[in-house]
Amino acid sequence: MSIVVVGTVAFDTVETPFGRRENVLGGSATYFSTSASFFADVSLVAVVGEDFPEEHVDFLQSRNIDTAGLKRIPGKTFQWSGRYGYDLNEAQTLDTQLNVLMDFHPELPESYRDAEYLFLANIDPDLQMNVLEQVRKPKLVACDTMNFWISSKPDALKNVLQKVDVVIINESEARQFTGEVNLVKAARQIIALGCKRLVVKRGEYGVLMFTAETVFAAPAYPLEEVFDPTGAGDTFAGGFMGYLANTGDHSEEGLRQAIIFGSVMASFNVEDFSLNRMKRLEYKEIQARFSTFKALTNFRNITF
Repeated sequence: MSIVVVGTVAFDTVETPFGRRENVLGGSATYFSTSASFFADVSLVAVVGEDFPEEHVDFLQSRNIDTAGLKRIPGKTFQWSGRYGYDLNEAQTLDTQLNVLMDFHPELPESYRDAEYLFLANIDPDLQMNVLEQVRKPKLVACDTMNFWISSKPDALKNVLQKVDVVIINESEARQFTGEVNLVKAARQIIALGCKRLVVKRGEYGVLMFTAETVFAAPAYPLEEVFDPTGAGDTFAGGFMGYLANTGDHSEEGLRQAIIFGSVMASFNVEDFSLNRMKRLEYKEIQARFSTFKALTNFRNITF
């Protein structure tokens, strides 16, 4: 089944304790679509400038990602620069240049409007709402956001959260949005807005998924080497949505499996800078790591 993702395609300059890379391929829609493409057909909606290399478009298309919604306009591509310390859970933003993103008004091609799955990546909530109004009858809609929109457009963001099925945000954003220190209480407040599920990304501490009645906890996959966590959250979302689109299973068990596949995809992404690890990733590696992930949390044979 098809997924439409609306977000950013960007140039990133990233510095971690393990190295530095300048003007590498990044952006929420890029990470999401690359990850989701291992499981389902993906259509990408974003904007880039005249400086965006054709080789990056070729890469996306090589993953069978439909780029009809990737618009190229005069100007420079969105750029982000950040630094990570040894606490890789939080990036320090050094510079953000919106460039062509300032004039981004997502217009879905007609063929995208019947998409069964929609992911609204981290963009202005007014634009997210505009995209929601362009799709006809999606089976499942998920969205992401960030601290900037929480502080600058809380009412617009609340309107979006009321109309989506799944909200995917990180731990600090859940607390910021609700003003609630306790994460469980914060989750209950967000669920009460109307979304069916809240997925809270916790970096190296894993993921929590909340409904009005349940909580599911999944650990992060333990890695010996982490080079660059940029895009891990969007890669997680791509794996999560990709699995759901592939199986069509929206049951509690299906969603929990999707959480694990999302975590598996994020674990590969952080093993190298930019999308370098994702570019050489093979599906058999995903299957093997998923099996190992299941074994990590299996305690059925333990007696008490």
